[in-house]
Amino acid sequence: MTWGEAKEKPHEKIKANSINQGVVFDVEAIRAQFPILTQKIYNRPFVFLDSAASAQKPEMVIEGMAQAMRTQYANIHRGLYWMSDRATEAYEEARNKVAHFLNASVREEIIFTRNSTEAINLVAHSFGSLLKKGQAVLISEMEHHANLVPWQMLRDRAGIELRVAPITDSGDLDQEAFEHLLSDGKVGLVAITHMSNVLGGVVPAKEIVAKAHAAGALVLLDGSQAVVHQRVNVQALGADFYTFTGHKLYGPTGIGVLWARAALLDSMPPFLGGGDMISTVMFERSTWADIPHKFEAGTPPIIEAIGLGLAIEWRQTLDDEALASHEEALTNHAIARLQNIDGLTIIGTPKQRCGIVSFVMEGIHAHDIATLLDKNGIAVRAGHHCAEPLMRRLGLTATTRASFGVYTLKEEIDFLAETLQRIQGFFV
Repeated sequence: MTWGEAKEKPHEKIKANSINQGVVFDVEAIRAQFPILTQKIYNRPFVFLDSAASAQKPEMVIEGMAQAMRTQYANIHRGLYWMSDRATEAYEEARNKVAHFLNASVREEIIFTRNSTEAINLVAHSFGSLLKKGQAVLISEMEHHANLVPWQMLRDRAGIELRVAPITDSGDLDQEAFEHLLSDGKVGLVAITHMSNVLGGVVPAKEIVAKAHAAGALVLLDGSQAVVHQRVNVQALGADFYTFTGHKLYGPTGIGVLWARAALLDSMPPFLGGGDMISTVMFERSTWADIPHKFEAGTPPIIEAIGLGLAIEWRQTLDDEALASHEEALTNHAIARLQNIDGLTIIGTPKQRCGIVSFVMEGIHAHDIATLLDKNGIAVRAGHHCAEPLMRRLGLTATTRASFGVYTLKEEIDFLAETLQRIQGFFV
């Protein structure tokens, strides 16, 4: 059956496993909520396999943001009129939704940023200023540039040491090496991805946090990928900082989140200066607002925060275990299909992989693969995925990456595999 023929037939509902008490994960019903998926690319059905870069948006988010601009837009916090009050309530309600989503102790622990990158930079500049010369920040070989470059800048600015924990050949964190790098007690902060954006491997976060805390280090988890695929409970994880970005979680761009323990945020100096982050301002000196506003200088991303709140509200309508079962089935199916293609190598075999499969094909550059897939309506990512050091560790310059979302179908993965085989035949 071709992909075009498959689209004409109702798809089988992907059922949750037995522990889900028969919950049905209706992918077609979910896809109906994403208007962009009805489009055709080069007169072919749009197969979107790049959700790890940025996920598509459900109608609830699109319409909700438009409605906020149509009916209740105004600048927030300082306006003494009805419309400003309504906008302020909507913005702060989005903070409540994020706090509940992450199980924060108090809502004031939620700081809105532009994205994960800004959230990590905030920690690097603000908490980083509290680190002493001779202390170290420990990252891993699998980090996105967003969780590497800010720490290099801190190293160069403040004289702290930057340590890198290696990974195993399978793509998992080398636990023995990680513990050794912590052992001298000089590490002040461990900053590590919760899930690799290249290999899809999930890091054993609770175990890492426990080891870091035992060595006297705090922990930042970059949850940009992980928060999409699993429910995150920051209190249960025990971490000190957690970051994620809205656009990967079916929300808009321009909005991200830093969660941190309230006592930590209180102890940290502001990141940016300006309006709304102050208590008093004089020419001689200024004093700072309480958290979270101390870290939200200027007019914030009001509509984007509302959109993120709606995305979280939408995401919480899905059964967590059914979603996990769906994504596990997709990932396993993709590995089974792709590994049978001659000359194709799947990169990494992490112990736990979620929703991401990167691969190379013998004799064909990743950019050529992505271009030819696009001509068949398939969107994938190709390149170093903002993880150049990881690529070097793997002995590669680029990979092709297929990544899955709540709306991905097994038929789409089958079509990807069939198209890759045709591409292979073209180059042989």
